[in-house]
Amino acid sequence: MAEYDFDVLVIGSGPGGYVAAIRAAQLGLRTGCVESRETLGGTCLNVGCIPSKTLLNASEKFYEAASGALAKHGVKLGSVELDLPAMMADKDKAVTGLTGGIEFLFKKNKVEWVKGLGTFVDPHTVQVGDRTVTAKDIVIATGSSVTPLPGVEIDQKVVVDSTGAIALEKVPEHLVVIGGGVIGLELGSVWQRLGAKVTVVEFLDQLLPGMDGEVRKEAAKIFKKQGMEIRLSTKVTGVAVNGEKATVTVEPAAGGTPETIEADAVLVSIGRKPNTDGLGLDKIGLATNQRGQIETDHSFRTAVAGVWAIGDVIPGPMLAHKAEDEGIAVAENIAGLTGIVNHDVIPSVVYTHPEIAGVGLTEEQAREKGEVKIGKFPMAGNSRAKAIDDTVGWVKVIADAKTDRVLGAWIITAPAGTMIAQVAQAMEFGATSEDIAYTCHAHPTHSEAIKEAAMGVLGKPIHI
Repeated sequence: MAEYDFDVLVIGSGPGGYVAAIRAAQLGLRTGCVESRETLGGTCLNVGCIPSKTLLNASEKFYEAASGALAKHGVKLGSVELDLPAMMADKDKAVTGLTGGIEFLFKKNKVEWVKGLGTFVDPHTVQVGDRTVTAKDIVIATGSSVTPLPGVEIDQKVVVDSTGAIALEKVPEHLVVIGGGVIGLELGSVWQRLGAKVTVVEFLDQLLPGMDGEVRKEAAKIFKKQGMEIRLSTKVTGVAVNGEKATVTVEPAAGGTPETIEADAVLVSIGRKPNTDGLGLDKIGLATNQRGQIETDHSFRTAVAGVWAIGDVIPGPMLAHKAEDEGIAVAENIAGLTGIVNHDVIPSVVYTHPEIAGVGLTEEQAREKGEVKIGKFPMAGNSRAKAIDDTVGWVKVIADAKTDRVLGAWIITAPAGTMIAQVAQAMEFGATSEDIAYTCHAHPTHSEAIKEAAMGVLGKPIHI
């Protein structure tokens, strides 16, 4: 009889959790995955990445049709109406398909879904409802949840978080977004395209904290031009709900005279926090850091033998693809192989229109480390962008001035999220800007702008 119920037990079925479980099973380990939701996939598939991207796509199609933007391409439409219930049903269909797909993959790979909330009893034992489960190795992959704004109550009707913002029953006349990060801007874009007036209130002096400084400034210009009201260096001091309306009180971040903003809906989007409460970490002697994260070594081992952690609960960007890579790596490390994640090369994407993407160092970070060379190419000079009349944005490549090694890249253009993969892969191989510049790119494509930016690093741009 086996000493443990499982070789590996993963707590959480988000992108990192389900990938870790599947990879562990592929490696011949008896694997279970603890999940309390009715469906697998965690925040990303259920109420995060997938439904929001479905709505972003649908709202963009509606805007193109309703605004008359297609007329210049020879497509003339009559009256265009929004069917919000149908749009939400389309979103739900995408979610159901993908979450069901994870369940299928679990069955295919013989991963057991242990349904319920998991709490540690000891380093090898987890209580899940009425069931006690044991495992030789346990992986914490519980993800993250919305960071609350002190004094502001989320009712998911007038004051919503990201979950409520993808399920509004009607288009608000005025949506106030608290927080100018990725999630706030994406969901703000959805409702603005569908007809809402959107005001973004950000405490810092620029949008998109952590991104390249030039990108942050350009993003503000683009969103303002699209009609968003951007209130930077502004602090929210209170939100009062009266029936179906809300009053948001704001003042300058540095202090000053308060004012009020009337809204039909308020989206609180100031960040996310690791899901570690309720895990019983104290029972196994595992402490979290000041940010509530679990510290691990390079192999994702925690300070407690047999307990591992990945994804949003450990330091680093809270991104699904980071968690997935860590899920593969931790499973391989548990199996005695070598699983590695290069945390210096993790791309990030903002799925607005245009998309914004980056990988590696920002220009500011790169200059702090030493002398750099910069190549920048405007999409207005890209033949594919000009052909489809969507020329907003640019590509910037940052390289070490001495070695020419690519340190980072930042892209603003419609398919930036897809384009950034090329630079990420190049950086993984230690590529130079010359390597990218002298790689043949298909014509006409948006990716030629990456080549041109790299040629700009070398001082040899052609189409500018």
